[in-house]
Amino acid sequence: MPESEPDIFLNKEGICNICLTYEHEKQDDNKEKLLESDLLKILDKYKGKKKYDCMVMCSGGKDSTSALYFMKTRYNLNILAFMFDHGFETKEAIDNVRNAVDILDVDFILYKSSFMKPMFSKILQTDSKATLCHICSIWYMDLAYDVAARYDIPLIVAGWTKGQSQTKKANTQSNKNHYTEFLLMSEATECFLNNQLKDMPQYKRFPKSMEEVLKRAKKRHKSLVISPHWFLPYGPEEYVKIIKQELGWKAPALSYPKGSTNCLLNFISVYNSIKHFGYTHYHVEASKLIRKGVISREEAIEQLKQNFDFETLNKVASKMNISFDDSL
Repeated sequence: MPESEPDIFLNKEGICNICLTYEHEKQDDNKEKLLESDLLKILDKYKGKKKYDCMVMCSGGKDSTSALYFMKTRYNLNILAFMFDHGFETKEAIDNVRNAVDILDVDFILYKSSFMKPMFSKILQTDSKATLCHICSIWYMDLAYDVAARYDIPLIVAGWTKGQSQTKKANTQSNKNHYTEFLLMSEATECFLNNQLKDMPQYKRFPKSMEEVLKRAKKRHKSLVISPHWFLPYGPEEYVKIIKQELGWKAPALSYPKGSTNCLLNFISVYNSIKHFGYTHYHVEASKLIRKGVISREEAIEQLKQNFDFETLNKVASKMNISFDDSL
């Protein structure tokens, strides 16, 4: 993480406040370490109670594809796989999900919508600091809860890693600005949602925060959100081998971070975050994994090297009739 005052700063020894805070909280963090036995208790509570035991949110990436694989083959759940395409999904990602659901023989819904394009366009046209990925996550989580409610599904499974949300934070309101690193991003995103959509009636009911999504979900239908990666000892190195062999999973030719499978809009989101804040949410996730000892600093730096240019950005932005000036 770079120094980004006032939220992230280095002391005289060159150690940042985030790491110092983690060292103080590490003992409690170790107490909350999740085991597969904890996951089995959760699954036992919901298995066989409804038509579908769970809904798996699929992006076509290694983490969500392996989550789908484990839920079906390791835990034998009756699954509804769900994927959304906001107009920026890659062919490789969609093909990965289609191949996986065919091989695993699970029900599948692909939700394609252009609903978010005008909002994304406005963020770029106004040079807002709002984080595209955070706004998209508000939309897709609200959508996921809606689909779970429609099909009376009690458990939503994501492919989130140990560097991302965990059970309490994913299912309660306590995750607002949970990490100091996200403070400025969260403020910019909420400012945009509260002030820049007033002349866009199609977004009248759009949630203004993830907390609002969770409040709505509780009133609409109770679904617990979990990820098997929080509980299992396997890392990407192990489960990528499995899904390549068993499901024919393929990494896209170009994606950020290296080795991931993110949508095309992600390139613009990364560019904007670095421009406005000096880092992205991927840097935050990688930093957490380093502190937890899951990956090394060297591995994280390699994964987070920028591997795209303005030609890539303009190709994606052309879908919204916007172009980037490479002199910026």
